[in-house]
Amino acid sequence: MGVTTTSTAAGVVLAAGAGTRFGMPKILAAEGLWLKIAVSALSGGGCGDVVVVLGAAIVDVPAPARAVVAQDWSRGLSASLRAGITALGDDADLAVIHTVDTPDIGADVVRRVLTAARSTPSGLARAWFGDRPGHPVVVGRQHWPALLRSLHGDEGAKRFLRGRSDVVRVDCSDLAGGRDIDTPNSGADAR
Repeated sequence: MGVTTTSTAAGVVLAAGAGTRFGMPKILAAEGLWLKIAVSALSGGGCGDVVVVLGAAIVDVPAPARAVVAQDWSRGLSASLRAGITALGDDADLAVIHTVDTPDIGADVVRRVLTAARSTPSGLARAWFGDRPGHPVVVGRQHWPALLRSLHGDEGAKRFLRGRSDVVRVDCSDLAGGRDIDTPNSGADAR
């Protein structure tokens, strides 16, 4: 199945972790504002369906998103990503993977990376911020089985992406900083 300019996209917000270094689950950060920003970025950036993966904290997710609970969230990021990809419906051609702890990422970044993924036969694209890879990451449906097989422990798509030469590198440094916030002092007031 090839990717086209009209391929449908679904977003996955990874938000199941306990946020140990941050001091609380990041889905609760800024009184839920980070979650609202992530959902808005995906829905405004071109995702017709948005799934929020919950785990350590169970919250109501903002519309138009729907929640899925990763029962084994404590096993690490791989469990969350597996739950999110598995929850996507048959209608999606592309999965747009995003994290709740990058609140400066907006719809403009998602749109740019999604456009790049739709313009390449591989359906693979990743946001870059200068010399640093970041989110979102777009993965075409034809790669989902291989992505799921590569998942292990507290690592997301990194192993899968590292082994590929056909991932489009999309510079988004003019739109956002793209840093994930791991501790309260590393930019908790972002956005």
